[in-house]
Amino acid sequence: MTLGGGWVQSLFATVAMVASTLPGATGPVAPARVAPADGWVASWGVAVTQAGSSGPSATGVRNTTIRQVAHLSLGGGMIRLRLSNRFGKQPLVVGASSVAPRKGGAGTPNLELLKSVPVTYGGRATVTIPVGAETVSDPIDLPIDDDSDVVISTYFPGPTGPLTQHPAGYATAFTAAGNQTRAGGAPYRKIPGMARFVVSGVDVKTRAEGALVVFGDSITDGASSPIDQNLRYPDQLADRLTQRRYAVVNAGIGGNRLLANGGVNGEAAIARFERDVVRRTGVRAVVILEGINDIRAGKGAISGAQLINAHRQLIARAHAAGLKAYGATLTPYWAAQYYSVGGEVARQALNQWIRTSGEYDGYVEFEHAVRDPLQPLRIRPGYDSGDHLHPNAKGFAAMARAADLDLLTS
Repeated sequence: MTLGGGWVQSLFATVAMVASTLPGATGPVAPARVAPADGWVASWGVAVTQAGSSGPSATGVRNTTIRQVAHLSLGGGMIRLRLSNRFGKQPLVVGASSVAPRKGGAGTPNLELLKSVPVTYGGRATVTIPVGAETVSDPIDLPIDDDSDVVISTYFPGPTGPLTQHPAGYATAFTAAGNQTRAGGAPYRKIPGMARFVVSGVDVKTRAEGALVVFGDSITDGASSPIDQNLRYPDQLADRLTQRRYAVVNAGIGGNRLLANGGVNGEAAIARFERDVVRRTGVRAVVILEGINDIRAGKGAISGAQLINAHRQLIARAHAAGLKAYGATLTPYWAAQYYSVGGEVARQALNQWIRTSGEYDGYVEFEHAVRDPLQPLRIRPGYDSGDHLHPNAKGFAAMARAADLDLLTS
C-alpha cells in the first residue's frame, strides 16, 4: 500500500475542517508556581509510577542496597538527591546513602571509591519518607562534570513493601545484600530489566540558565534506545544545550496518555504535570510530546478536538506557573499496532493545531524530522526501530537536531 494520492488529500482536508471548528480555550489555574531555585537546577530526573507486577518494585526489598546511575546533563560543585515514596504502601525507611562519580565503562556498578560521599537528610544518615511524599537530601559536596555519571547507592533495611519506580530507565541498576553503600562494585549484581527505584531526581548547584523538562510518553522515555548509552532524544538534546547552560530533565513514561491513568504507564499527563514539570528545580520551559497513546487506545474513536483541549490544559498550567510551553508534533505511526484512519485524522489535526494556532509559545517539528519523505505517513525506514512507532537511536538524533535551541532557551 502506498501512502499518497486522493486518500491523503482527503485526510488533510478533514484535518483542516477539524482544526477550524475547535471551541475556544479554557483557562484552568495551575495549583503551583515555580519556586526560586537559589542557584540549584534539576540536572536529571525521572517520572515515577506505581510498582510493577514483578521484580523489586513489586516485592520490595529487605536488608538490601540498590545502586543506580544518573547521567547528569549539567554538572556543578554540589548535588542533592530527591527520593520518592509517591506510590509506596507504607513509610519508606532509608538506612544509608552515598554518591560518587562513576568509574569505568557503562553498565557496571563501579565507582570512584575514594570520592564516595555519604548522604544526609536533615543532618542524619537515615530518613523515613511518608506514604505519598518525597524527600530531598542535604547538599552534598561532590564536584561533577557536565554530561557525566553519578552513582547513587541507597540502603533499605526493609521490608519496604512495594517501591515507587520508573519502569524503563534504559539504564542498568544493581543490588547487593546488606549496607554496601560505601563498597566498590564487587558485591553488586545486575537487577533484571531497566527500572529505576525511589531516586526521582538529582539537583546540581551550578551556573545555569535553567532547566528544560521534556514531557511525554515512550518516545520521550526512550523506547528502543540502547541501554546505558544515553542516546534517547532528551539525552542528545541535552548534549546540544550544555553550552547554553540549560539542564534537561526527561519526564517521559512509556505508555503514558493525556486523558487516562495507566498504572505502570503513569498517571494521566494532565494529572502528573505539576509534579513532573512544575516542581522541578529551576525549570523554565517544557516540551510536550503527548497524545499518540490516546490515539492508539481509541482505535479511531478519539477526536483531534479532545486531544487539543487536553493540550490547552497543559499550556494553561505551564503559563500559570510562569513557564514557557512548546508543543511537539506527533511522529508518524502508520503500520504500527492499533493504527487506524480515524487515529491518523486525530494525529494530523493535533499537529496542524500545534503548528498554526499560536497557543503554544512555539513548536518542535518532530513529525517532519523522522517521517519518510516518499511516504510521509510512516517513519523513515532508517529511523524506524522496527515497530513503526518508536524511532531508533538515529531517529532520536534527528529529533534532537530538529529542536531550535534559540527558541527553547528564549
